[in-house]
Amino acid sequence: MVDKHPKNWNEIKTNDSWALFKIMSEFVYGYERLSEIGPCVSIFGSARTKPGEKYYELAVKVAHKIVDQGYGIITGGGPGIMEAGNKGANLGGGTSVGLNIDLPFEQHDNPYIDANKSLDFDYFFVRKVMFVKYSQGFVVMPGGFGTLDELFEAITLIQTRKIDKFPIILVGTEFWGGLLDWIKNTLAERLRTVSIEDLDLIELVDTEDEVVEILDRFYNQYDLSPNF
Repeated sequence: MVDKHPKNWNEIKTNDSWALFKIMSEFVYGYERLSEIGPCVSIFGSARTKPGEKYYELAVKVAHKIVDQGYGIITGGGPGIMEAGNKGANLGGGTSVGLNIDLPFEQHDNPYIDANKSLDFDYFFVRKVMFVKYSQGFVVMPGGFGTLDELFEAITLIQTRKIDKFPIILVGTEFWGGLLDWIKNTLAERLRTVSIEDLDLIELVDTEDEVVEILDRFYNQYDLSPNF
């Protein structure tokens, strides 16, 4: 039989205590670096999307259009949609930030991040705080589990009023339409596990012009400011 109980609880507790210092150092590092970047919009999406593919090229256009409006772009710093977002910011001459994470596969920083705005994190939860705190909006392109995680965390924080509302914009009706139908028909109407009004937290679009229109409309009513 496998012993499910650790041999030395005191050693484990000590290691956990020391880990707090590393976690705190990542928060301090992120806050100090990102407090200087100015208003930015985060772009999320799959790391597996290749240059030349529909949503890669659309992400480039979306990012370029956003920086034309005076915002910078924050991404997860890696390949795919993240690279496309930083590329669009770079082409538009705007601020291009990458919040990299150490992963056993697929993550490496892309070449379109500003030289002094590439940050490295070990902890996903610290990195996600940085996205939420320093973003004026989330633009969510097609992606996988990581993209869904970041999307639903933002929705949950706004829904529970832990942070102020900001625009959450899904790009790609053919990709996101089925998910939104399931939330509306199954969660809201049949099971009533969410409120139908919660769907108002999300916008669904297909073009870069629609993304910018939503950002402009929102910030004609509200001030630009960090969350938390």
